[in-house]
Amino acid sequence: MPRLLVTPLSQLEAAIAAHAPSHVVTLLSPGHLIETPSGFPGERHLKLGVNDIIDPAGGEAPPIPDHIEKLLAFSRGWDASQPMIIHCWAGISRSMAAAFTVLCDRLGPGSEETIALAMRRRAPHAAPNRLLVRHADTLLTRDGRMVAAVETMGAATILPEGVPTPFPLVDL
Repeated sequence: MPRLLVTPLSQLEAAIAAHAPSHVVTLLSPGHLIETPSGFPGERHLKLGVNDIIDPAGGEAPPIPDHIEKLLAFSRGWDASQPMIIHCWAGISRSMAAAFTVLCDRLGPGSEETIALAMRRRAPHAAPNRLLVRHADTLLTRDGRMVAAVETMGAATILPEGVPTPFPLVDL
């Protein structure tokens, strides 16, 4: 079944072994980017150096539109015949925002709230990075619907680290 899997960094190697993804997306601070996992094709590993910042003036390496442009270009090259793994440090914020973006792009305009509510059901710990979502909303010309949809999710369950969470491209 075509699906995304969001996981924390600590579970990445196990997730690759268990799910045999064709593509991996890494969202980590620029100083902590990882090498492509051993045996995984480098051309199918997108590395985005971005800090988990929601205010563009709040620190170094905040999310910028270029991060979303790269994510969209990469994900559009994924044929979904095997899973795509998206991870960040904790699997809670940056990776959930990236998964939300890919799902909104794949499922099209009007799907934003359905995706956000499905994300909340599957991942009570999900807290998509609002700045990444804002950039995605603009680039996908969703007129605020992605931002509004993430707001409907309500507060996340606070965890120090998320758990690997699958998001099928169907049956959300």
